[in-house]
Amino acid sequence: MTSSTYDVVAVGNAIIDVLKSVPDSFLDEENIVKGAMTLIDEARADHLTARMGDAVVAAGGSAANTMTGVASFGGKAGYIGKVADDALGARFTSEFRAAGVTYDTAPRPGAPGTARCLIAVTPDGQRSMNTYLGASTLLAPEDLDADLIRAGETLFLEGYLFDRDEAKAAFVRASEIARSAGRKVALTLSDTFCVERHRDSFRHLVAGHVDVLFSNESEILSLYQEQDPGAAVAAARADCPTVIVTRSDIGSLIATRTETVEVKPYPVAKVVDTTGAGDQYAAGFLFGFARGRPLAECGALASLAAAEVISHMGPRPEQNLRAMALKSSFRV
Repeated sequence: MTSSTYDVVAVGNAIIDVLKSVPDSFLDEENIVKGAMTLIDEARADHLTARMGDAVVAAGGSAANTMTGVASFGGKAGYIGKVADDALGARFTSEFRAAGVTYDTAPRPGAPGTARCLIAVTPDGQRSMNTYLGASTLLAPEDLDADLIRAGETLFLEGYLFDRDEAKAAFVRASEIARSAGRKVALTLSDTFCVERHRDSFRHLVAGHVDVLFSNESEILSLYQEQDPGAAVAAARADCPTVIVTRSDIGSLIATRTETVEVKPYPVAKVVDTTGAGDQYAAGFLFGFARGRPLAECGALASLAAAEVISHMGPRPEQNLRAMALKSSFRV
């Protein structure tokens, strides 16, 4: 196996995030399900965009956010995701590259446009996402950069992208490329919405193609159709070598086939916006994992990154995560 050039290479939905602080009454007025992700069409996206004037706008997407976190730790990150050849696509590309991530996927000409996620953030920090997937779902196996995938220590796959047969095929193909090069494959389940729509496909992917699985408690329970988290974790660790379950303010759990590591949450003065918490958790873990750190240290780096991002609006780090880690006496 040749040495890797990148710590992590991700495949995911390339999305522009539009974030706005709103009262709970806004959710009622717009019939938005609090704390959930809802797929919307372009007309609905235009309507919510108009209602969320003066919002924070940034290049986003779950796995894309994770790659900016890896870069903030001082890691080398690459990304594969589809945007349209439009103004939002150009903004995504320029912002993403400016964050230090390698991104060379060719934009798609014509309709549909670049994806948008309209995120309503309520005073309790909960984010309610309304996503127009646009061009992002049109990623196909032929869009994969095999050389980039082979060059990454770990391939990271985003569950949100799993909606079309072409995307499923791209995931399997990407994991095969990574595995054939001796690399590790990580998957995030992304949302219970995704799990409920694609449970059988996810189970097949986890059992046959995944080395590291990221989930929260509701996602792992849904994936294995269990009522007890312990039973769900037991089922998952039988399928996958490393299983991670985030548990909000009580920390997280890392389970392998031979050990279980409890990870405490990193302290944060005030939760402002939970958007990107899971994305940055994955960034910290994957950075540590790629550098061969012990699982407990990977988890601690993950908690640090998650704490940083929930302390402000937006899904990407505002502070340099490498500097934060060094200040906290981590080796990075």
